[in-house]
Amino acid sequence: MKTSIFILLCAFFSISAMAQNNPSLQISGKIVDTVGQKPISFATVLIKNDKKVQLKSVATSKEGSFTITGLSTGNYFLSVVIVGYQTKVISVSLTSSSKTLDIISLSASPTQLKSVSITADRPLIKQEIDRISYDVKADPESKVNNVLEMMRKVPMLSVDGDDNIQLQGNSNYKILINGRPSGMMERNPKDILKSMPASSIERIEVITTPPAKYDGEGLVGIINIITFKKADNGTNGTVNLSERFPVGGPSIGGSFTAKLGKLGIATNAGGSLNSSPLLNNTNSRITLNYPTNLWQYGNRDQSGKSGYAGTELSYEIDSLNLISAQFNYNANDNESLSNQFSSLNNTQQLIHSYQLQNNLDGTGNGIDAALNYQLGFKKDKNRLLTFSYRYYRFTNSQYNNVDVLNQVIDTSNPSVTALKDYQQENTGGSSEQTAQIDYVYPLKKVTIEAGVKAIFRDNSSNFEFLSVNPAGQFVIDPLRTNNFDNKQNVYGIYNTYQFNINKWGVKTGIRVEQTQIKANFYGAGNQLDNSSLNFIPSISVNRKFKDNSSINFGFTSRIQRPGINQLNPFVDRSNPNFESSGNPDLKPMVGQSLEVNYSRFKKASLNIGFRAIIIDNLIMPQVSTDPVTNITRSSFANTGGAKLLGINVNVNYPFTAKLRATLGAMANYGMVNGEVNGVKIDKKGLMRRAFTSLTYRASKTLQATGSFNYNGPNLSLQGTSNSFVASSFSVNKDFFNNKLTISFAANNAFSKYRKAINYTTGPNFTQESYNQNYQRNFTTSINYRFGKLKDAIKKNKKGISNNDVSEGSNL
Repeated sequence: MKTSIFILLCAFFSISAMAQNNPSLQISGKIVDTVGQKPISFATVLIKNDKKVQLKSVATSKEGSFTITGLSTGNYFLSVVIVGYQTKVISVSLTSSSKTLDIISLSASPTQLKSVSITADRPLIKQEIDRISYDVKADPESKVNNVLEMMRKVPMLSVDGDDNIQLQGNSNYKILINGRPSGMMERNPKDILKSMPASSIERIEVITTPPAKYDGEGLVGIINIITFKKADNGTNGTVNLSERFPVGGPSIGGSFTAKLGKLGIATNAGGSLNSSPLLNNTNSRITLNYPTNLWQYGNRDQSGKSGYAGTELSYEIDSLNLISAQFNYNANDNESLSNQFSSLNNTQQLIHSYQLQNNLDGTGNGIDAALNYQLGFKKDKNRLLTFSYRYYRFTNSQYNNVDVLNQVIDTSNPSVTALKDYQQENTGGSSEQTAQIDYVYPLKKVTIEAGVKAIFRDNSSNFEFLSVNPAGQFVIDPLRTNNFDNKQNVYGIYNTYQFNINKWGVKTGIRVEQTQIKANFYGAGNQLDNSSLNFIPSISVNRKFKDNSSINFGFTSRIQRPGINQLNPFVDRSNPNFESSGNPDLKPMVGQSLEVNYSRFKKASLNIGFRAIIIDNLIMPQVSTDPVTNITRSSFANTGGAKLLGINVNVNYPFTAKLRATLGAMANYGMVNGEVNGVKIDKKGLMRRAFTSLTYRASKTLQATGSFNYNGPNLSLQGTSNSFVASSFSVNKDFFNNKLTISFAANNAFSKYRKAINYTTGPNFTQESYNQNYQRNFTTSINYRFGKLKDAIKKNKKGISNNDVSEGSNL
């Protein structure tokens, strides 16, 4: 991690024991980051004699280079020091000539900084040319919270009352792990992120202007989670145990890295059990043209378990040839039992009432595996040719067994049909194979990248509906049972250029994608066969100033193809008065994004960003009520378009050497237009969130943090949601030279429940749904770090990254 704003101040000492009358020898070299091979500026380079007496010190330049002059012949020790990196010591022998060292690589420090001075704290937020990163390791609450909870603090990210993640108030984004797609995040990310301890990751990046090397999908950007996988000769690892009560449960997670000569391995794994007490929910709906009033109330309890595991392997054949592989697996199992009473009335009398008892069982799993070969070149080791292959698959299954009890029907109303006990099951999933070639060609001042890629994706769904017959047996209803298959082939080619001119940095490029889609809805006779060609340009510009400030400009075009959750025509009838389904006829969304960010890192760190987004063919839920059957149906549609104007502000300020405050705020003004049942709808609204935290470090090993998070309403074409406040207080104590940490946290201690309310309106109805979520919980956590590291694992600098599929539904 680059932390160039802190410089160790060193005194100069002269020593005469080794001096000659006219010392004229020198030592020069260049310091770079081990992972990204980026130059490290403002690192302190110290020279000591063989008696460990310091002679001179210099700071590296912007390009990471240094020169120490005025030396005599003899043996020296060269030390490289900078906050956030492990100190490196090299022995150097000077004879009759000056010496130029090979490139010196520094590895990020895996441990918390020990200095009690606030100037030794790592900055939480860093602005780069095309992204903002949040340093999770530098946040004390990372030792007790999970990754989902930490995302509430990340600039431009928010988590709503149902634990759904949003980027700039939008659900159309992609989550990557270490710059690559992962089966853990493709299927059900919020459950995995809940079970993943934040202590197992390094930072969270929000890529707001994805360069052309990324797939063209993800309208508002990419969330990239960097796990802590630094590994050297030897081993290194973390283990985290936690217990959350009265709601939640136990969880375990950790990471392990090792390097044995040319072989490197990095793994992370975890799992959790969760449960919640009985919680209440209600639905109310009023229709206007045919006046009715539907009222539903009920309760539910649920429990589940989830787990994940990931492994990366690398083998250095020699200095120019590298082979690496990845494998990830995740699975979950959820069960719930709900009871619900429904009453439908008109202005005169009861039409229909009944009680439902619903047993739900949901399971799923996902795997992905990749193989990469990287070829370097002798003349320039930064010139790389990479061949990559990836296989990915996930499956989700949902089974409902519904019993209908205490049914009362108005027999004089012909539109009312008696309900029978029924079962429904849906198994949906996706599989894909990807092949990719990337080439990096660095010149003196320009780095050129190019590549080609092919994705072969198959989305499918198999759903059944069974109703009970007069004999009490469940039989398949052929009109509500079907298979769906959707094939997407995507071919892409890209070219990017990155260069620096004085204090200006530029990253620009273009991507071209050809998409072929074939879909078949068996039994219904619906088939789809079309193709499209998209040009996706991007440009990011960074201007640095002398006062540790910079300004960034970014523009990109994006495309978002619908995912299986939006395409799946399976109709969920677990609530007979409310049906939901996907839409196999959806078309991709397209959008353009323009942003400006200003950052300044001094005693107070400041980041301000402005953004404008325009989206066409917007995919959003479309809700309507049938006046004949009194059923509200929800599906997805390309309803129209949207515009979004937003501002994001983050401030980090140290009041004293022990007390530090962080403040973040985001506001987006959204404008949505579309059509529902032939009626045009225009919706405007302000989406906002704010976060603040205060950290007090009583000593090197004891610190406490309090934080508050406010989430405002979300905006959709036909509705909105309520706002809510979340809070957290934590205390961390380190033992045994920071290897063992014991933590305690109280989350939402002031409020036992969180009310998640969604309001929906249509041409002839208004609707409100309420879900009670248990939010007060207490967590104890033990985190243990072990191992000793020396040289970092060498990894492929390129790999497959499929970030092109949408699963979201909000603006």
